[in-house]
Formats: sequence, C-alpha cells, structure tokens
Amino acid sequence: MADPSSYRPAPGQIPDSPGVYKFRDEHRRVIYVGKAKSLRQRLASYFQDLAGLHPRTATMVTTAASVEWTVVSTEVEALQLEYSWIKEFDPRFNVKYRDDKSYPSLAVTLNEDYPRVQVMRGPKKKGVRYFGPYGHAWAIRETVDLMLRVFPVRTCSAGVFKRSAQIGRPCLLGYIGKCSAPCVGRVTPEEHRELAEDFCDFMAGRTGTYLTRLEQQMHEAAEEMEYEKAARLRDDIGALRRAMEKNAVVLADATDADLFAVAEDELEAAVQIFHVRGGRVRGQRGWVTDKVEAVDTAGLVEHALQQLYGEEEGEAVPKEVLVPALPEDTPALSQWLAERRGSQVSLRIPQRGDKKALMETVHRNAQQSLALHKTKRAADLTTRSRALEEIAEALELDGAPLRIECFDISHLQGDDVVASMVVFEDGLARKGEYRRFQIKSFEGQDDVRSMHEVVSRRFRRYLQEKLKTGEWSPEDAVGGEVGQDTAEDDGRPKRFAYPPQLVVVDGGQPQVAAAKRALEELGIDDVAVCGLAKRLEEVWLPGEDDPVVLPRSSEGLYLLQRVRDEAHRFAIQYQRNKRGKRLKAGPLDEVPGLGESRRLALIKHFGSVKKLRQATIDQICEVPGIGRKTAETVAVALAQAVPAGPAVNTATGEIIEDETPASAGAASDRGTEQ
Repeated sequence: MADPSSYRPAPGQIPDSPGVYKFRDEHRRVIYVGKAKSLRQRLASYFQDLAGLHPRTATMVTTAASVEWTVVSTEVEALQLEYSWIKEFDPRFNVKYRDDKSYPSLAVTLNEDYPRVQVMRGPKKKGVRYFGPYGHAWAIRETVDLMLRVFPVRTCSAGVFKRSAQIGRPCLLGYIGKCSAPCVGRVTPEEHRELAEDFCDFMAGRTGTYLTRLEQQMHEAAEEMEYEKAARLRDDIGALRRAMEKNAVVLADATDADLFAVAEDELEAAVQIFHVRGGRVRGQRGWVTDKVEAVDTAGLVEHALQQLYGEEEGEAVPKEVLVPALPEDTPALSQWLAERRGSQVSLRIPQRGDKKALMETVHRNAQQSLALHKTKRAADLTTRSRALEEIAEALELDGAPLRIECFDISHLQGDDVVASMVVFEDGLARKGEYRRFQIKSFEGQDDVRSMHEVVSRRFRRYLQEKLKTGEWSPEDAVGGEVGQDTAEDDGRPKRFAYPPQLVVVDGGQPQVAAAKRALEELGIDDVAVCGLAKRLEEVWLPGEDDPVVLPRSSEGLYLLQRVRDEAHRFAIQYQRNKRGKRLKAGPLDEVPGLGESRRLALIKHFGSVKKLRQATIDQICEVPGIGRKTAETVAVALAQAVPAGPAVNTATGEIIEDETPASAGAASDRGTEQ
C-alpha cells in the first residue's frame, strides 16, 4: 500500500486550469482517470488525511504510485479527452457500465450498393443506420415483416443475393412481394436506395406525411375505379398502422428524447434508458455497474451519457436528454452533446407533465433491473460459496459461516422499540427462521442496550434447548441466568435450537461490543461476531480499533450487505406495524381474556363502541360466545375507559357522533418473541 504523500506533486506545480489527470500504480498501469475545471483544486483534494476521504477514494490513492495530468483549453475538451482515456486504458477504479444483456438493433446498411435491412448486435458500424435497441430480436422481425409490405427492401444475406443474381431468379420474398428483387433487376439501384431511405424515414418517426400520401393515393385510385390498387394501398396503410402500434405513444407532442433513470445502493447501480422518437418508445436498454469510485447520481448520469453518446453522431443524439440529476459540468456536457449532434441539445430534469410521468416509469424499470441483477447474483451457487469463503478469510474464521444471523434495532424517536433477527443459510435467506423482538427491559432509545438484550434473549433460548438435551449445564454461564423452559416438548423443531457460526449486527463498535458481551455473559465462545456500519460499509470486530475493509467488488461484502439490509427491512416493517396497531387500538383491546373473534362479534352486534358502552350486561350476554362473566368484564372496562372527545366537522362545525367501529385489534405477529 503506497503512501499518497510519497508521490504528491510539489506546491505550485499543478496548474490552475481545466484538464484531465491519470493515477498510475507501481506497474505504470492507469487505474483512474478524471477531469476537472481546476486541476490544482481537484488533485489537492486527493492528498488530504486518509480518514477524511471516502473509502473508495482512499483505496484508489493508496493503490496509486504516481499522478500525471494534461492541460486543455476548455471543459468540453476535458470531457472528450476523459472519455478517450477511459476507453483506451479501461481504469479499474472508474465506473464502467456493462450491459445486463446484448440488445439487438434494427439496422439498414446504407453503406452498401443495395441496402439491406437486418438485425444487428455489437458495435455500431460506419454508414449503417440503426434503430432501437429493442428488448428482443423477435420484436424487430415482427416490425420488419409488416414494413416490408410497403417498403420491400432487401433482407437477404450477401450469399443469397449473389446466387439469385447468378441464376436470374429471386428468392421466395421476391415472389410474395416482400422484396423488390433488385438482384434480378426488377428495380434499379437508385429506386431500391430510395425505398431504403423511405424505410428509414418512417422508422425515424416521420410517419404522418407518408401515411397522408398513401391515403391520398388510395382515394385517387378508388375514384378512378382502380379498386385492386386501392385495396392494396388500404392494406399497406393498415400494415404501417399496426407497425406503429407496436411502439406505444408516450409523449403527445412527437418529442425526440432519451430518458435516463438510475437505481442504486452502496455497491451497485443500474441505469435504464428509454429512446423516444416521434413521441413513441422506439428502444430501451440498461446497464449495471459496480460503484468502484466515490460517485453520486449526477456522476453516474455523466458516465452513462459519455458511454451512450461517445461514438454517436447526428440524429443518434436526440434533441432532448432527460435525466434524474444534472452533472456538475452541465454546460460543458450540453455543448459536447450539441457538437456530436450538430445542433442544440437540451439536457434537463423533467419537472411536470407527461415527461415526468414517463421518467417515473423508466425509474421503476431501473429498480427492477437492479433487483433482478441482485437476485441472479445471489442465486448463483459458485458466487455464494465464494462469498462465504471471503467472509471466513476476512474475519479469520475456522470455516465458512454456513448459518449467519443478523440483528437490527428499530424505533421511532424512542417509541415502539423493536428488533429483528434474520437468518441466512448457505448464503440464502431462511425466512421461516426470522424472528422479531419487543424490547422489554427498559423504555426509551438506547440501541446498544437494546442489542445486548436481544442477543442475550436469543442465545438464552438456545441454551435452554441445550439444557433439555444435556449438552449444557447452568454452571457454564459466566453471568446472568438461564431459566428453565416450562413448555412441554411437542417434538417440533424449536425456534432457537440451532446456533449460527456468525452473528452480524447492524452498527459499529458499540453494537458489536454489546453483542459480544451478551455472549460472554452466557458462556458462549464459539460464535463469531461482527458489525457492518452502513455509512462506510466497514466491518467491525470485537476489541479492534480499526475496521476490516473488504474490497468493493467482494462477494463477501455483498452478502454481508444483503444480510444487514434484510434485517433492517424486517425490523422497520415490524416497527411500523406495531406503531400502526398502537395508534388504531381501541378500548376493547385492553379487556383481559377477550380474543379477536369475540371482539369482532361484539362490534358486529352493536355496530360501534358507543352503543356497546350504552348496553346492559344482559344485552351483552345476547352476543354468541359471550358469557355473563365476560360481559361484566367488558362493561367494567368500557366504563373505566375515557372516551375520546367528539369529532367535529371543520367545514360546518357540526359534532359528529362516534359510530365508528373500534379496532378489533390484530393478531400477534407470527414468529415474534414477546
């Protein structure tokens, strides 16, 4: 690991002007490329105390062994040079998007004497007109099949075309009218190229003029009683309309725009792009990337724009680019896009209307893409095995942690304090093993104390199960007591019968110390403990002053993050449910011995708590399932409960009678450790 001060440039050596810089490692490999309005200010930010740097940035500067820069005249030149260097050197610490699949495009080879329509993948070629990309190749073929009726452009390969020309007989498409058969001279090269250009114009969104012209020709043919020609034109118009319907209208003003959306977490980001031409979605594509550098949403957008438009020119760059966040150098980026298009390009965030609504749709697609990517990654057996091995190596465990339990605390400003325990076995979630806890020993906000209580209760139950089997005796406990479980053994697996190899807590040093202390008090020394701090994704071990920093590309860190996030989600869900039930609770919830079914029966019979409160004991006894003793208990409880103040209609000032049925309560959460 290099010391950044060893290669820091001397003061005043770095120019205060726009430029692009490269960090190189000890082997002279370029590991990071960046640009700046002021090279002096930007590079100085890298050579500060490592504790003040983002962990990703700190890893980069300690991996590097030298830095160099190139001065340019404008920010636009810096943008262009940065893109060129990233493409040339492929630096390991720069964000690099990778397609989550290979997207096919509809291509027209205008660079050939007889242009051909075909499906193409991979890098774009000069002189070829592209449309899309599309989600599936079959979607392109369906569209082309409809379009060939009106624009019979060549679709055959070079070998088929050459053979047909040699034998003087066209292929099947020529016979059925879906190819103009330039191979046998039915049309001239100029006429065929004109067909191909009309095809491109229609696909580019200029549909209105062409359809109007066909309709006019149809009416003229009908007036001249050329009914076969009119019928053929009618069918052509229908085919074109069906082809247009395959691309839904999303913007009514025939807008040409590309919409970008980003879904991200601490380690990865997914970018989705919708290509809208003529108000219709003409293509869609997406990328997923590891966040190997310290970059925010605006930075991710800038990298995506560079990758998408770096090789494009002309109409491939739309008039309008809609993004979720504006990059830092928006004017320079807009100018760069305008130079590639040859005219002005608007780069902005949609604020209202159809474009904002469509942007929300694109964002949902990005979220789904990121979730699908994570699901595929988690489902891979080899990846899970590698993750467990990396965790064992980083934490110096004796073996891979096949069972991992994670604990998290959740509350709202100290109220409704709860905890969650999630279980992962072999790298996969075991939701049937999840447990929820209510904090009982104290009230208020104290995450450390809560963590100690929850871990103690979980492992005390584990020791109770061992006590039954004779594997453990109470004398083994260092502190605290392990009470006898008076429940009879019903033969079913117990909730806390199986110990984990690793306990993960959501938090840093204080939470880890609390969990470790809880285990030591119970005499448990064969369960490893670690904490994952969310802000910097650092792994903390008991008694250690410095965290364990796993590489950002580590499958082990990814698994720990998934475990921690699942515990966080589960705890928040329980806390919200508990708070909601407390807010909705009615006076019947406090009646001892009155279950949910009989509460519902009482409310159904009387219609409201007010009418139930006014009823006599004999009237309450008339409800099926309610005996006299229970009726007396209900009457006493309602008499002691203070009714809420009357509701008032704020518009009229009228007092509203309390006829609203009280909450019948909710059943206890399954899997909750009360």
